[in-house]
Amino acid sequence: MKVLTANRLTNGEAVWLAGDHSWAVTLQAAEVALDEATEEKLARAGTAALLKNEVVDVALIDVELDSGALRPVRLRERIRAAGPTNRRDLGKQAELQIAVAA
Repeated sequence: MKVLTANRLTNGEAVWLAGDHSWAVTLQAAEVALDEATEEKLARAGTAALLKNEVVDVALIDVELDSGALRPVRLRERIRAAGPTNRRDLGKQAELQIAVAA
């Protein structure tokens, strides 16, 4: 299982390619490739977005299902999905804390 990730050029935000070819801010919204043909389709979409200066650092990454949710296999990608490790009040983990408190 793979998803396509990148960083949005305008603000550096980690993003994942969704099924409608938009860039989602959560991993759970990403289109999942279960075969090589879908991986190639995602890679082509990523290259097109890179050429249009929408994103940088485009990469297919391995993911797995963990309790029904997508989870990156590599630690680096788990950190990118959650936000910076130096401050829990910034990035995606801060948004999660606000949602839980609401």
